[in-house]
Amino acid sequence: MSSLYGEYNYVMDAKGRVFVPARFREELRKEDKNYFMLSIGLDRCLYIFLPSKWEELLANNMAIFKSENKEEERAFKRFFFGNAADAELDEQGRILVPQNQKAYASLKKSILIRGVGNKAEIWDAQVWSKYKKDVMEPSFEKFSKIVDL
Repeated sequence: MSSLYGEYNYVMDAKGRVFVPARFREELRKEDKNYFMLSIGLDRCLYIFLPSKWEELLANNMAIFKSENKEEERAFKRFFFGNAADAELDEQGRILVPQNQKAYASLKKSILIRGVGNKAEIWDAQVWSKYKKDVMEPSFEKFSKIVDL
């Protein structure tokens, strides 16, 4: 089972291209594919899925998107899938981030790619720093009481 992990700092070029970590590209090669699925994520980041993980999401009848409120479910599916795109690797190991996704995640020049298991995330470096300070760090104490690794 493949997973994506680690943290990588990159610079997005003027055309909106960004390098994908070599380790992630190796996982993609194992699938004999040359593209990732890229979608708008939660918390103002972008999600990068290996094609197999994207297919799992669809094959499981999109159970993760089920809600008792069908209007909200439809709205979220429209948001998530309507903003998804194939992100083909170029010869240098870069993907092109679509303009609508760059705008959503406030991506500028300095970006951060974080593997989070079944997917990776692309963050603007400043947005990540604020999220880490405001959301992640306060939750560490809580999780230290319930998680034992």
